[in-house]
Amino acid sequence: MDREGGSEGGSCYYSVLGIRKDASFSDIRAAYRNLAMKWHPDRNARNPGVAGEAKRRFQQIQEAYSVLSDVGKRSIYDAGLYDPFEEEDEDFCDFMQEMLSMMNNVKHEGDSFEDLQRMFAEMVGGDRMNLDINGGGPAKTKRARVN
Repeated sequence: MDREGGSEGGSCYYSVLGIRKDASFSDIRAAYRNLAMKWHPDRNARNPGVAGEAKRRFQQIQEAYSVLSDVGKRSIYDAGLYDPFEEEDEDFCDFMQEMLSMMNNVKHEGDSFEDLQRMFAEMVGGDRMNLDINGGGPAKTKRARVN
Protein backbone atom coordinates (compact mmCIF):
# COMPACT_ATOMS: atom_id res chain seq x y z
CA MET A 1 0.00 0.00 0.00
CA ASP A 2 1.49 3.29 -0.96
CA ARG A 3 0.57 6.79 0.03
CA GLU A 4 -1.54 7.52 -3.02
CA GLY A 5 -3.20 4.43 -4.37
CA GLY A 6 -2.48 1.68 -1.90
CA SER A 7 -1.36 -1.87 -2.55
CA GLU A 8 -4.77 -2.95 -3.76
CA GLY A 9 -6.36 0.26 -4.92
CA GLY A 10 -7.00 1.61 -1.41
CA SER A 11 -5.86 4.92 -0.09
CA CYS A 12 -3.20 6.06 2.34
CA TYR A 13 -3.00 4.42 5.75
CA TYR A 14 -4.60 7.40 7.46
CA SER A 15 -7.59 7.22 5.13
CA VAL A 16 -7.90 3.46 5.62
CA LEU A 17 -8.34 4.02 9.35
CA GLY A 18 -10.36 7.22 8.86
CA ILE A 19 -8.06 9.35 11.00
CA ARG A 20 -6.11 12.57 10.63
CA LYS A 21 -2.34 12.64 10.16
CA ASP A 22 -1.87 14.14 13.62
CA ALA A 23 -3.85 11.37 15.33
CA SER A 24 -2.58 10.13 18.68
CA PHE A 25 -1.76 6.50 19.39
CA SER A 26 -5.06 6.09 21.26
CA ASP A 27 -6.96 7.52 18.25
CA ILE A 28 -5.19 5.04 15.97
CA ARG A 29 -5.94 2.12 18.31
CA ALA A 30 -9.62 3.09 18.67
CA ALA A 31 -10.09 3.46 14.91
CA TYR A 32 -8.39 0.11 14.34
CA ARG A 33 -10.57 -1.68 16.89
CA ASN A 34 -13.80 -0.27 15.47
CA LEU A 35 -12.91 -1.07 11.88
CA ALA A 36 -11.47 -4.51 12.70
CA MET A 37 -14.72 -5.46 14.43
CA LYS A 38 -16.78 -4.18 11.52
CA TRP A 39 -14.75 -5.84 8.75
CA HIS A 40 -13.48 -9.01 10.45
CA PRO A 41 -13.92 -11.88 7.95
CA ASP A 42 -15.48 -14.17 10.58
CA ARG A 43 -18.26 -11.66 11.21
CA ASN A 44 -18.99 -11.43 7.50
CA ALA A 45 -18.53 -15.08 6.50
CA ARG A 46 -22.26 -15.82 6.33
CA ASN A 47 -22.82 -13.27 3.58
CA PRO A 48 -20.84 -14.41 0.49
CA GLY A 49 -21.43 -11.09 -1.25
CA VAL A 50 -19.59 -9.19 1.49
CA ALA A 51 -17.05 -11.85 2.55
CA GLY A 52 -14.47 -11.02 -0.14
CA GLU A 53 -14.72 -7.29 0.47
CA ALA A 54 -14.50 -7.83 4.23
CA LYS A 55 -11.32 -9.91 3.87
CA ARG A 56 -9.69 -7.27 1.63
CA ARG A 57 -10.68 -4.39 3.92
CA PHE A 58 -9.56 -6.25 7.04
CA GLN A 59 -6.11 -6.83 5.51
CA GLN A 60 -5.83 -3.13 4.64
CA ILE A 61 -6.85 -2.15 8.16
CA GLN A 62 -4.27 -4.50 9.71
CA GLU A 63 -1.52 -3.21 7.40
CA ALA A 64 -2.35 0.42 8.18
CA TYR A 65 -2.44 -0.25 11.91
CA SER A 66 0.86 -2.15 11.89
CA VAL A 67 2.60 0.88 10.37
CA LEU A 68 0.85 3.75 12.12
CA SER A 69 0.99 2.17 15.57
CA ASP A 70 4.78 1.76 15.36
CA VAL A 71 6.55 5.09 15.97
CA GLY A 72 9.53 4.24 13.78
CA LYS A 73 7.50 2.90 10.87
CA ARG A 74 5.07 5.81 11.10
CA SER A 75 7.91 8.34 10.92
CA ILE A 76 9.33 6.61 7.87
CA TYR A 77 5.85 6.41 6.30
CA ASP A 78 5.20 10.10 6.95
CA ALA A 79 8.55 10.94 5.34
CA GLY A 80 7.47 9.01 2.25
CA LEU A 81 10.18 6.35 2.63
CA TYR A 82 8.13 3.34 3.76
CA ASP A 83 7.76 0.49 1.27
CA PRO A 84 5.68 -2.42 2.56
CA PHE A 85 6.91 -4.65 -0.26
CA GLU A 86 10.55 -4.46 0.81
CA GLU A 87 11.78 -6.71 3.56
CA GLU A 88 11.63 -5.12 6.98
CA ASP A 89 14.87 -3.35 7.76
CA GLU A 90 14.89 -2.82 11.49
CA ASP A 91 18.29 -1.13 11.38
CA PHE A 92 16.97 1.50 8.96
CA CYS A 93 13.87 2.06 11.12
CA ASP A 94 16.06 2.45 14.19
CA PHE A 95 18.39 4.85 12.35
CA MET A 96 15.50 7.00 11.09
CA GLN A 97 13.92 7.07 14.54
CA GLU A 98 17.20 8.18 16.10
CA MET A 99 17.66 10.88 13.45
CA LEU A 100 14.12 12.20 13.96
CA SER A 101 14.64 12.22 17.71
CA MET A 102 17.89 14.16 17.35
CA MET A 103 16.26 16.63 14.96
CA ASN A 104 13.43 17.25 17.43
CA ASN A 105 15.92 17.90 20.25
CA VAL A 106 18.03 20.43 18.36
CA LYS A 107 17.66 23.89 19.83
CA HIS A 108 17.37 26.89 17.57
CA GLU A 109 20.56 28.81 18.09
CA GLY A 110 19.44 31.91 16.26
CA ASP A 111 22.01 31.78 13.48
CA SER A 112 21.25 34.32 10.84
CA PHE A 113 21.47 33.62 7.15
CA GLU A 114 24.70 35.59 7.06
CA ASP A 115 26.20 33.41 9.82
CA LEU A 116 25.26 30.28 7.93
CA GLN A 117 26.68 31.72 4.71
CA ARG A 118 29.94 32.56 6.47
CA MET A 119 30.20 29.04 7.90
CA PHE A 120 29.56 27.58 4.46
CA ALA A 121 32.18 29.82 2.89
CA GLU A 122 34.72 28.74 5.50
CA MET A 123 33.99 25.08 4.78
CA VAL A 124 34.35 25.35 1.00
CA GLY A 125 37.20 27.76 0.63
CA GLY A 126 37.20 30.87 2.73
CA ASP A 127 36.72 34.29 1.13
CA ARG A 128 36.57 32.98 -2.42
CA MET A 129 32.87 32.23 -1.87
CA ASN A 130 31.91 35.65 -0.52
CA LEU A 131 28.50 36.43 -2.02
CA ASP A 132 26.44 39.56 -1.68
CA ILE A 133 23.12 38.49 -0.17
CA ASN A 134 21.19 41.56 -1.27
CA GLY A 135 22.72 42.00 -4.71
CA GLY A 136 22.71 38.34 -5.72
CA GLY A 137 26.22 38.38 -7.16
CA PRO A 138 29.74 38.33 -5.85
CA ALA A 139 30.29 40.91 -3.17
CA LYS A 140 32.78 43.69 -3.73
CA THR A 141 35.47 43.12 -1.17
CA LYS A 142 38.74 44.82 -0.54
CA ARG A 143 41.82 42.74 -1.05
CA ALA A 144 44.37 42.71 1.67
CA ARG A 145 47.68 44.26 0.75
CA VAL A 146 50.55 41.88 0.57
CA ASN A 147 53.74 43.41 1.88
